[in-house]
Amino acid sequence: MKRVTNNGFIYTFGALGGLLFGYDIASVSGAILFIQKQLNLGPWEQGWVVSSVLIGAVLGALGTSKFLDTYGRRKLLIWASIIFFIGAITSGFAPNFEILVGTRIILGIGVGITSALIPAYLHELAPKSMHGAVATMFQLMIMIGILLAYILNYTFAHMYTGWRWMLGFAALPAAILYVGSLFLPESPRFLVKIGKLDEAKGVLLDTNKGDQKAVDTALTEIQETAEQPVGGWKELFGKAVRPALITGLGAAIFQQVIGSNSVIFYAPTIFTDVGWGVIAALLAHIGIGIVNVIVTVVAMLLMDKVDRKKMLIFGASGMGLSLIVMYTILKFDNGSQAAAYVSAIALTVYIAFYASTWAPITWVLIGEVFPLNIRGLGTSLCSATNWLADMAVSLTFPMMLSAWGLDNAFLFYAIICGIAIWFVHKKFIETRGKSLEEIELDLHKAAGIKESTSTTNNN
Repeated sequence: MKRVTNNGFIYTFGALGGLLFGYDIASVSGAILFIQKQLNLGPWEQGWVVSSVLIGAVLGALGTSKFLDTYGRRKLLIWASIIFFIGAITSGFAPNFEILVGTRIILGIGVGITSALIPAYLHELAPKSMHGAVATMFQLMIMIGILLAYILNYTFAHMYTGWRWMLGFAALPAAILYVGSLFLPESPRFLVKIGKLDEAKGVLLDTNKGDQKAVDTALTEIQETAEQPVGGWKELFGKAVRPALITGLGAAIFQQVIGSNSVIFYAPTIFTDVGWGVIAALLAHIGIGIVNVIVTVVAMLLMDKVDRKKMLIFGASGMGLSLIVMYTILKFDNGSQAAAYVSAIALTVYIAFYASTWAPITWVLIGEVFPLNIRGLGTSLCSATNWLADMAVSLTFPMMLSAWGLDNAFLFYAIICGIAIWFVHKKFIETRGKSLEEIELDLHKAAGIKESTSTTNNN
């Protein structure tokens, strides 16, 4: 099948898995309001319905590393779209709690594959000057998917079987992703690895807009790295890679434990708890989704101009302050109309800070921080860790609400934001504006390894 050479098509469809990713994790936020009533679910069962997709995501992310290097990026994206389609259709028809959880685990496998695959795939297709912006397209697609879920949640809320439509609708974009993936190019790095140099050069010429010098430089670097033996767990946990591993895992964990996806999953529940009606809560959710998309576009524009660490610290600071405002208003004025409105505004500000910083930068860091010979393994581990942290937060949040109350839950997340600020400042490495080779050299310097021995860690 003929390969499409238009960069806009390549990056848009390359990142389209993010739309499915965002839709599938957010559609349940509105659906759970109706699922819990129709299937008579308690808090623990609600937590499992929401977080079951994350079990599959862990499995999908962990398995991506091997398949990525064996079958290539494009073929794996096609497989992910098929898994998405099957999971969406079957979850929409699930007759009971047990089957619903099982079908959402299948759906989660597609989510896990795309979370580990797409940041690396986009990173390998994009010119160096656009790494951050193109990788952020994945997050933009996630936010568009979340907004689409919010709109359809509201649209189907008036139907008795609306939650089935909310979950099953994801089959449509999955089918679109499947068709688009058939026309996408393979990663130049994978093509070089399997000996298709001419095809790799053709892809590089397309993505670099015919810049022969840039293509020759990129091809030389790819050939050099392709000759290096692929590293394993020993190399990933070795001294030379430790700063990258701390940065990748730290970003993956803190992105979740600062409470972000709890808010995305349970925002309608939170709105109803502070006095909003169900329909009003779903409408407010759409407003939050629009803000998400806007601030993610802003993040794309800033991504290659502002240091990653500065953006993360700024984001955690804004999120922490927003959470303290929500804690204060709920603690001392819970139940009033003023509390409901202030909570909604603070919640929106919190998500805006998250969507413009921690949401996209985590995936950018995971895609670029690891040396090439262990990037697949490192990306898979960090993605799986992200989903494990997400699952832990999503499972415990309903019980936290029940035991602590909404105000104290927000205070807890505000404290985590403070810890995240310290951790980023002290432990993260900066990657903005650096080639993969420069990042790797910085790792060796941080580990106290002489430059002349920099290649020994690959053996």
